[in-house]
Amino acid sequence: MVRLTEAGRAERADSGRRSDDLARSLLAPLDERQQTRLIEAMATVERLLTAGLVEIAVEDPAGAAAQSCLRTYFAEINARFDSGFDPEQSISAGAAELVEPAGLLLVARLAGEPVGCGAVKFDPGGSVQIKRMWVAGHTRGLGLGRRLLRELEEQARRRGAVVARLETNRNLSEAIKLYRSCGYREVPAFNDEPYAHHWFEKELSES
Repeated sequence: MVRLTEAGRAERADSGRRSDDLARSLLAPLDERQQTRLIEAMATVERLLTAGLVEIAVEDPAGAAAQSCLRTYFAEINARFDSGFDPEQSISAGAAELVEPAGLLLVARLAGEPVGCGAVKFDPGGSVQIKRMWVAGHTRGLGLGRRLLRELEEQARRRGAVVARLETNRNLSEAIKLYRSCGYREVPAFNDEPYAHHWFEKELSES
């Protein structure tokens, strides 16, 4: 174990005081509105730098990280859906269906911690189904959902897919907004998913 000495603790305290003094000297010439704008800009910079540290990769859907993401995802949608959520009643997307050649699953990590996931299932005829899109609450607002979606599309495109399809629940308003902003068009129902109210489709050549 490593501990600061008394002299080290005094040095740290002095360094903190000098840092605070410098911050006050920089803010002093600014009026209240300017100070607020600066603080907001600093927060934006911090979030953008954090977003840049997120790494996305294909992982084993039966692995600990993927399973942790999926459990949290299921718990969240169970709380948000009008009638709850039972994976056994939904169209399947089990671990065996999310490994090649049947499909794949992406996990997003921040400093090693799994903070998001997304999957595709490959269908005959060059189409894929987007499944299991989830982003941890403390990383929302970093553009991670958009990154995951684009990476899923790219992974599908590399494997010859030409169309991506997905369905979603009406209570997931932020997901619906994301899909529409990424070029997905609402289409008639193409499956019998009991928890879905909206079905979307996108030609991957449009990306």
